[in-house]
Amino acid sequence: MGKVFKFFLIAVVFITGLESYGQSKTRIVCVGNSITFGSGLKDRTKESYPAQLQTLLGPDYEVLNFGVSGATMLKKGNKPYWNTPEFKQVLNSRPNLVFIKLGTNDSKQINRAQMADFVADYKDMVHTFQQLDTKPKVVLLLPLKAFSDTKFGISGTYLRDSLIAMVQKVAYDEQLELLDLYSLFADKEALLVDKVHPNAVGDGFIAERLHSFVLQKNKAGKDLAKQIKTPIKRSSFYGYEELSFSFKGREALIVSPKLVAKGMPWVWRARFFGHEPQTDIALLERGFHVVYCDVAELFGNAEAIGIWNDFYKSLQKMGFAKKAVMEGMSRGGVYVYNWAATNPDKVACVYADNPVLDLKSWPGGKGKGPGSKDNWAAFLKDYGYANDAEAAEFKGSPIDQIAAIVKGKYPMLHVCGDLDEVVPMAENSLPFAEKIKAAGGNIQLIHKPEGKHHPHSLPNPQPIVDFILKATGY
Repeated sequence: MGKVFKFFLIAVVFITGLESYGQSKTRIVCVGNSITFGSGLKDRTKESYPAQLQTLLGPDYEVLNFGVSGATMLKKGNKPYWNTPEFKQVLNSRPNLVFIKLGTNDSKQINRAQMADFVADYKDMVHTFQQLDTKPKVVLLLPLKAFSDTKFGISGTYLRDSLIAMVQKVAYDEQLELLDLYSLFADKEALLVDKVHPNAVGDGFIAERLHSFVLQKNKAGKDLAKQIKTPIKRSSFYGYEELSFSFKGREALIVSPKLVAKGMPWVWRARFFGHEPQTDIALLERGFHVVYCDVAELFGNAEAIGIWNDFYKSLQKMGFAKKAVMEGMSRGGVYVYNWAATNPDKVACVYADNPVLDLKSWPGGKGKGPGSKDNWAAFLKDYGYANDAEAAEFKGSPIDQIAAIVKGKYPMLHVCGDLDEVVPMAENSLPFAEKIKAAGGNIQLIHKPEGKHHPHSLPNPQPIVDFILKATGY
């Protein structure tokens, strides 16, 4: 009879999960500072991001706010979270998920002498939570962007240049999921009434991001390193594992998410890997892989396409989705579109950023732009032309391959600086978009009215991310 009862208890634990701890709801705990607490809000019990997250998630979840104004992660900071009653409450709360959003107050000058301990102290807090009876998942939140170096003693510059990387290191070393609230607020200064604390609308953006994360249905991925036959170097890409290796004598990279979205979606970055990475980071958060295979400087010729075709085949053997999200900045636009023109059925969508679409414009300099003498010489060699006269009949740019590109029926998004002085829109994205639309293709342009060639992307990549998520069905 005792064995039967014991079996019954095991079954109850297995079936009911949280109810075995006397909980019928998923309990989410928010650890943080004044932003988590809800300082400055008219009604923090309704407007703080934990309160708004509770509203979004509904009755199956219980969200607890343990924010403490002024709190630091540092144990020897000017106000350690470790010494607060709220920290003890967290330990007794039996959480299933813990969001940690600390670090903003650690940027104060008064705490700089202790910053050598920041990573170790952060890891200690993570381990403390992970060792609780409920074995909660711990997720790190990057601090919001602070638009001041003086308000409340908080330094936006120190957050950007030093502290963010420390939090990313913790995420990488401990293999924890990390949400980039910093970029989310890069274009939201108007919502930070005192340059540091968000208003209720700003807290709503945080709540929406956490809500989306909680409901993601991702799973553990494969160990891709076992499927790569050449020597591998492991490193951190903003807190995510990057595998670098050689493919047909070319540098190749694969960055893996902490958890993988169903179907193993991926972004194929062309050229300038790691430059303005905010879109790639946002998609890694959502379970996408990011890959790269260097074919510089072949300007999208047959050799480049052949190498990429083989790289694509190798990724298919690893289980990657059949269709790739193609991402091309500047001359990367040539690479993604020339490959897409040859492989229209393998493309989910294209995100291009101030893209080169006519090689006569750049590097040729045959229009209003300055071009590039050295790169034009490389182009002539790559395509077998002896001189400019022979190259005058060249028809291998994306702008010459409209019919092949629209055949794929995938959506395209271009982010462009209207004042691009290197790759003029009038010779690239504008005529390209007109031809795509005339051929029945689907393309949209995001204009940056005062934007030049640099910087690429958007400080807050959400419009780009939303486009890609919609195009891929996520």
